[in-house]
Amino acid sequence: MSLVELIAQADERSLAASGLACLDRCVPLLGGDDEILRPLWASLAESGAGSEPGSGSAEGSPDWGECVEQARAKLYVPGTPGADASAEGEAVTLAHRMLGAAPAERTAENLREWADACSVAALQIHRLLDATAGAGSEGSASVTARREGRTQDMSPLVAAELRRQVAILELLSAHGPAGLRQARELSTEGRRVLRAVVSRRARGRA
Repeated sequence: MSLVELIAQADERSLAASGLACLDRCVPLLGGDDEILRPLWASLAESGAGSEPGSGSAEGSPDWGECVEQARAKLYVPGTPGADASAEGEAVTLAHRMLGAAPAERTAENLREWADACSVAALQIHRLLDATAGAGSEGSASVTARREGRTQDMSPLVAAELRRQVAILELLSAHGPAGLRQARELSTEGRRVLRAVVSRRARGRA
């Protein structure tokens, strides 16, 4: 099943986790530490028991909307990031847009639109930062094709990001809330990869 199909069929929690995982992998571009989005993961995990669909949290668990606002207050800088035309600048802008667009209300409609946009943005970010990709070889049209299942000749960083996105949605589809821990572990792995890429590119510019 393609990534587009997985997102179309995902439930509310899976959509929230998918978008959050994309954002979490891009934290190195936002200037945050590795635990900055942990409250949002906790909100998803703790709302798994005793909450009504769409309610956002179980009694006593952190509220998704509050956690979104806290993350935005710490990380989101509208307008200014990525003002330059470099690959890094564009990647930073895309990451901030993901955070800026995070819905405060956990509804399937809001989250599906956000998860889909985060999927595209995360793939574009990895395309921009992949030093092995030739100029223009992984354009936006190509990102669309990748999400629809046409995966031949992908650059390594984009291919790895696509695999993580698909794996996270498949995990959550198969295991529900029990799959959240593995989903976060996959996202953590991807964040470490992207942080290493960002550091390597920074050393190359120095």
